[in-house]
Amino acid sequence: STRTKSVDVERADSGIGQMPNRKWKNRASETLSSLQAWEAHRPCTDCGERDLPVETDVQNCNQRRADLCEKCRKRRTERKESVLEFVNTEASYGEDLRIIKEEFYLPMQAAGLLSQEQLQGIFSNIQELIDLNENFLEILQEEIDQAFDQGDDDLMTVCIGEIFLEFVNMLPAFQTYCLQQSSSVNMLNALEKEKELLRIFLNVSQNDNTALRRMNLRSFLMAPLQRVTKYPLLLSRIIKATTEYHPDHGSLREAKSRIESHLEHINMKTKQEGNSWTLRSFRQDSKKKREVINIEMRETALKTVGWLREETRFVMEGSLQLAQPPDGQWVKKGSKTLKFQNMQVLLLVNMKRVSESSLESAEPGPVKDAVLVLIRDKNNGKFHLLREPLRLSNCIVSTDPDCDDTFELIEIRREAFVFRDSDRARTHHWFRQIRRYSRELGSWKKRRNALPNIMISTPHTRP
Repeated sequence: STRTKSVDVERADSGIGQMPNRKWKNRASETLSSLQAWEAHRPCTDCGERDLPVETDVQNCNQRRADLCEKCRKRRTERKESVLEFVNTEASYGEDLRIIKEEFYLPMQAAGLLSQEQLQGIFSNIQELIDLNENFLEILQEEIDQAFDQGDDDLMTVCIGEIFLEFVNMLPAFQTYCLQQSSSVNMLNALEKEKELLRIFLNVSQNDNTALRRMNLRSFLMAPLQRVTKYPLLLSRIIKATTEYHPDHGSLREAKSRIESHLEHINMKTKQEGNSWTLRSFRQDSKKKREVINIEMRETALKTVGWLREETRFVMEGSLQLAQPPDGQWVKKGSKTLKFQNMQVLLLVNMKRVSESSLESAEPGPVKDAVLVLIRDKNNGKFHLLREPLRLSNCIVSTDPDCDDTFELIEIRREAFVFRDSDRARTHHWFRQIRRYSRELGSWKKRRNALPNIMISTPHTRP
C-alpha cells in the first residue's frame, strides 16, 4: 500500500496523468503510421519522384536497387555502359597508336628505309599522343577499378568530365597531328612510289602481320583523327544518362564544349592552309561506319545465342588477343611461347525478368546465363564466329601471379583459352568481369574440384 501511494505521488509530481499519457500514445501511433506510409511510397533517390511500385513482398522490397524508379534504373545502366564504352574505346585507340610505333615506325627506322626527317614527316608527333593516351587511360582505369572495389557497380562515382578536363592538354597535340595529316599522307604516297623496299615492307606487313588485322599504314594513321572526333559523341551519351544533380554533370558539359570548340578551330586552320577535308565531314562518315560495325557484331552475337533482345545485356565488348596452349606447361615457359591472334570478344548476360507477362515493363532479375562470343575480324565483308559461344557456367576462369598479363579460361572437359589485352589493366578488368559471372552461375566449388590442375592452384604446387 505504501509503494502504491509513493508511485502515485511521483506521477502527480511529474505532471503526467492518464489523459496526457493516452494522447502521447495516440500521437506515437499516428507518427508510426505516417512513417510506414512514407516508407511504402518513398521517393526515388535519383530524381525524387514517388512513382516507385509498392512492394508487398518483403524480400522483393529488400532487393530493390537503391530505391530507384524504373526510369532512373535504366538511366544508371545506360550511364555505366557509356562510361565503359568511353574507357574501352580509349584503350583500343591506344593499341592502334602502339601498333603505329612498334609495327611501322621502329622497323622502318631500324631497317633504314627512311631518313629521320622523312619519318618525322609521316608520323608527326605520334610519340606525344602515345604518352598522353597512356596517362589518360591509366587514370580512367584507376577510377573504374576503385569504383568496383568500393561496391559502386553502377560507376556513379566515376567522373569522366573532371578527368577529361584535367587532360585538356591533349587537344593541342591532336591539333598538331591533324594539321599535318594531309602532308603526311602525300609524303607517304610519294615515297612508296620511289622506294621499292618500302613498298614491299608495307605490303608484307599488311598481309602477314596478324597484329595489323590486314589494315594498311594509312588506316592506322587515321586513328588520332577518328579518336578526337569521337569524343563529343561519347561525352554526349554520358551527359544524356547523367542527371543534372550529379557532381560531374557540369564538367561533362564543359568538356564537350571544349572539345567541340577545338574541333572548330582545327577546321578553321585547315581551311586557311588550303586543305579540302575537314574534321566535321570526316566525323560524320567515320561515326556511321563505326556504328554499323558495332551493330553488326551485336546482331551476330544475338543471333548466335538466340536470346531475347530485351533480356540481353552487353557487359563488355572489344578486341582481345587469344591463344590456345597445346599443354598445361605454358605457365612455366611464359606467355611469350604462345601464338596469339586478334579477336573481337563480347560478354553477354541473359537476365531473368520478375514479370514474364510484360517484357517491356518487367524489371531485370538474377543472371540466367552468361556467354563469351568470339568473332573473327571481317572476311569478305562478313563477321565469322571462331566457335560456338563459351558458356561461363561451364568454365573456370583463373590467373597466375607469374603471368599477370594474361588470364586463362578453361571449358570443362573441352578446351582451354588464354586471353590478354594490349593493356594490362584492361586485361585485369576483363578477368574480373568474366570471373564474376562465371562464379554466379552453377556451383563454383564443384566445377573447381573437377579440374585439379587449373592455374589457380599453381602457386601452391610450384617449388
